[in-house]
Amino acid sequence: MSYHGRFAPSPTGHLHFGSLVAAVGSWLCARHAGGQWLLRVEDIDPPREMPGSTESILAALPAFGLMADAPALFQSKRIAAYDQAFEQLRAANQVFPCWCSRNDLDGGLHLDGACLASPAEDRTPAWRLRVPDMDIGFDDALQGRQTHNLRSTAGDFVIRRVEGYYAYQLACVVDDAFQGITQVVRGNDLLDSTPRQIYLQRCLGLSTPTYLHLPLALDASGRKLSKTERAHPVDPTDPMPALRRALAFLDLAVPPDIIEPALALAYALDRFAPEKLPHCSERAAE
Repeated sequence: MSYHGRFAPSPTGHLHFGSLVAAVGSWLCARHAGGQWLLRVEDIDPPREMPGSTESILAALPAFGLMADAPALFQSKRIAAYDQAFEQLRAANQVFPCWCSRNDLDGGLHLDGACLASPAEDRTPAWRLRVPDMDIGFDDALQGRQTHNLRSTAGDFVIRRVEGYYAYQLACVVDDAFQGITQVVRGNDLLDSTPRQIYLQRCLGLSTPTYLHLPLALDASGRKLSKTERAHPVDPTDPMPALRRALAFLDLAVPPDIIEPALALAYALDRFAPEKLPHCSERAAE
């Protein structure tokens, strides 16, 4: 199978530096492999979405020279596929309804394949995946060998929320398979999601891509640069400053005489090798 990579932002804010690093890193890996770079908008959490952010992100990427090879896939249009995956898991008795509140679980309750609360007819349950006490190991192309115990690190995690929205883990797995993704390149903040996704892939009979987790961009105080921390958005009307910073973050500094995004990306691609990316799990965004 030819290489298929992707960038999958959630529309909870404008494109910021951390997301730009993930977009550039995934684009470089796809182009280096001679493969396709795809987009997916993970718009299945309406309460967290910011109006206009989908349009803002999709308009910003071309300004940075990042052109996808196909129209963006919108998760909000994929609910039928998630329904089908959910019913497959339920038919195999791999999920269970759960009425436990966040306070219950924060108070130390330990689920073991079943809800500990009494069913409530007046409340809709969340649905959780039954997780065995087993180790999941995988070789991250940048961070090296990873081994996580599902029971101790993930527990019986939610795949459909009380509100009826499907959780990130299920939607991501279903859509990576649908888009034929062969390598997932994303930030290191999602490293601990990978064992859960690998287990879901096994439960659903889906293939497992390879993974490469880029260093997490931190602000001056050592906090993750994210939309939830109100990180400043990058400016698509003046893309070169942020693009230079993103490439330098990936150890691909561009000479000052290159002033066009497409030329900067081409310069970086000529010198790019995935194994030469910075191997640290976190890095300050200068």
